[in-house]
Amino acid sequence: MENLVELGLLIKYLFLGLLQGFTEPIPISSSGHLVIVQNLFNINIEGLSFEILVNFGSLIAVLLVYREDILRLIKNGMGFIFTKDPKSKDDFNFIFYLVVATIPAGIIGVLFEDQIADTFDTPKMVGITLIITGIALWIIRNIKGRKNDGGLTIKDAIIVGLAQSVALIPGISRSGATIVAAMLLGMKQETALRFSFLLFIPVSLGTLILSVDKIVSDEQFNVLWIPYLLAFIASVIATYYSLRWFMNIMARGNLKYFSFYCFIAGAIAYVLL
Repeated sequence: MENLVELGLLIKYLFLGLLQGFTEPIPISSSGHLVIVQNLFNINIEGLSFEILVNFGSLIAVLLVYREDILRLIKNGMGFIFTKDPKSKDDFNFIFYLVVATIPAGIIGVLFEDQIADTFDTPKMVGITLIITGIALWIIRNIKGRKNDGGLTIKDAIIVGLAQSVALIPGISRSGATIVAAMLLGMKQETALRFSFLLFIPVSLGTLILSVDKIVSDEQFNVLWIPYLLAFIASVIATYYSLRWFMNIMARGNLKYFSFYCFIAGAIAYVLL
C-alpha cells in the first residue's frame, strides 16, 4: 500500500510538472490551469516549493531556447558600454528596455501578489480571466507589426511591463499579455515573442531569489524532494518543446486557435467548477 501511495505521488507531480511546463510558454495561463486541474480532480499540492521549482524549470528551458540571443545581447551590450560601437547600440537598448519592463511586475508582485492570488484564485474567476485572454488573442490574431528590435522605445517597454504585471492574475497568460501588448504597439511577431520570453528571465529569477526563504522553510521539502525533482525535470522538458512549438505557430499566424481554446476552457471552468 505504501508503495502505491508513493507511486501515486510521483505520477501526480510528474503530471503537474508537465502541465505547468507545457502551458507556461503558450498563451493559455499555466497558473490558471493549475487552479482548474486542482479543483477538477481534487488535487492538493503539498508544500510551498512546487510552483517555485517548476517555474525555475521553465526558466532553464527559456534560457536554452534563447541562448544565442542572450549571448549576443550580453556581448554587444557590454561592447557598447566600453567601445560605443554604433552597431551594438540596438542590443544595448534592448537590454535597457527589458530592465525597464521588469520594474512594473516586480513592484506590483512584491506589494500585491498575495492579495491578487487570494482574490482571483478560484475556478470561476479563472474562467472569466481565460475568456478575457481569449478576447485579447482574437484581437491581435491578424496584426502584422513593423517594429523590429531596433525600433523599440521606452514607452513600449513600460506598456509591455504593465501588461506583464496584469498576468499576476491567474487565468491571464503572461506570454499572452506581453505578446498582445507588444503587437498592439506595432512590434513584429518575432520581436514581440523574443521580448516577451527574454522578459520572463529577470522576472523568474527575481521570483526565485525572493522565494529562497520559502524553499528553506518548506517542511515538506525533505519528504517530497524526489517528486519535486521529477516535476522540475518534467517542467524543463515540457517548456522547451512547448516553446519551440509555439514559436512555429506564431510564425504561421495561428494565434486564433489559442483564442478558441481559452474561450472553451474559460466557459467550462466558469460553468462547471
